[in-house]
Amino acid sequence: MSELDAQIPTAYDPFAEANAEDAGAGSSKEYVHIRIQQRNGRKSLTTVQGLKKEFSYNKILKDLKKEFCCNGTVVQDPEQGQVIQLQGDQRKNVSTFLVQMIFNSVNKVLIPLHS
Repeated sequence: MSELDAQIPTAYDPFAEANAEDAGAGSSKEYVHIRIQQRNGRKSLTTVQGLKKEFSYNKILKDLKKEFCCNGTVVQDPEQGQVIQLQGDQRKNVSTFLVQMIFNSVNKVLIPLHS
């Protein structure tokens, strides 16, 4: 019997390493989501959510508005928390701004752009 047990391979889970990494580092990875919402006609809103709570949203909004010559506001959402809204399609601009100014050492992968 022990000879048969030695020949039967154990179940191999190819995703075990990925699941272990996600469980350990998934909570430490904080994604910043940049989305666009279509209003009416050609008008659109760019929303930024997922910034850390220790950041001052009003200061970031002020810098974004000044940099990109657009209007914006900070909205309190019950599910998402604080969300920055900007007028127009500013996804690429906001992404490069956040990587250069705030997240100097953070990879751009943590800032997904949604359509």
